[in-house]
Amino acid sequence: MSLKFRCERDTLVEALGTAGRAVTTRGGALPVLAGVRMELAGDRLTVTGSDLDLTIIVEVEVAGGEDGVAVLPSKLISDVARSLRPGAVDLSIEDDDVRVVQAPSEFSIRVIPADEFPELSSAAGDAVTLDATAFRAAIDQVEKAASSDDARPILTGVLMAAEEEGLRLVSTDSYRLSVRDLKGTSILGEGQKVLVPSRALKELSRAVGEADEITLRLGERDAGFEVGAVTIITRLIEGDFPNYRGLIPSNHPNSLTVSREALLDAVRRVRLLAQESTPVRLAMSADGLELVAVTQDVGQAHESVEANYTGDDLTVAFNPEYLIDGIEVAPGDEITLETVDELKPALLKSAEDPAFLYLLMPVRVS
Repeated sequence: MSLKFRCERDTLVEALGTAGRAVTTRGGALPVLAGVRMELAGDRLTVTGSDLDLTIIVEVEVAGGEDGVAVLPSKLISDVARSLRPGAVDLSIEDDDVRVVQAPSEFSIRVIPADEFPELSSAAGDAVTLDATAFRAAIDQVEKAASSDDARPILTGVLMAAEEEGLRLVSTDSYRLSVRDLKGTSILGEGQKVLVPSRALKELSRAVGEADEITLRLGERDAGFEVGAVTIITRLIEGDFPNYRGLIPSNHPNSLTVSREALLDAVRRVRLLAQESTPVRLAMSADGLELVAVTQDVGQAHESVEANYTGDDLTVAFNPEYLIDGIEVAPGDEITLETVDELKPALLKSAEDPAFLYLLMPVRVS
């Protein structure tokens, strides 16, 4: 077993941090999956982290000394690298230890047997190029509405479906639903759809950085995304996504139009008094909008916001976190909130961009 190279601390920290986000934290998993795999060939260092569902591979340029492979405890090697000062770091394997040297500091870390690291699949399929800025914006608009509850795996995914005019991304955790259309983006065949884990898309969004394009490969069971020096491979979720179209009301008699920033700031302030899962109430009338939060034995908050409203006077209550998530990602300067009554789903849309919508279930209040 051999491996020897020199690189900048920041290069090492970033590569270990990015690949390490795929490393398993689950108890009962293979111990080797708590490690990152480093492979050196010439001056190219490839760092891989995986929990078998998600794999992140980072390639960086280093000053190579001896080619080889090593698996190191992910958290420990990341913590060590971060603790060093900026500048060059030497890393080499001696016996069953890896030495990390940056004078006057020196660390010796026991390696994990590299042959225990599983063979990882790579997504086959034709390469399709996506505009990185547009795709990242779309991910950011839908991933928050996906569930984080592994007991309902279907809802932890983002549906990517071929539509007549391009690609549609949809997510829901059964309390809210987010839909984003990317017109002119065709990566799927007619009628085709896949369910991509939201966790993988979140990591893709983080990896985009300054990149202009993302390369996507879709296999039978996997999807691979390449952006800059990072490759993310994820297992697709099997199963049928809920029929979300039936959830979107076709007719909303009430419509509120309001400045996105003004509403966002007001909800954030009022939310401070919406404690212990208390909702924020939106009282809508011809006079505009009033936000109210009342928490028993704590206090209350009221704020008026200028808005245009058509329809019957109505007060609707929402989970403030879910409401903020939708307002934050809505494009444009103005948003519209369309409602039927205090119990039916409300529709939050951009006044300027019909390609995005966010459906939110109200909270029943006495």
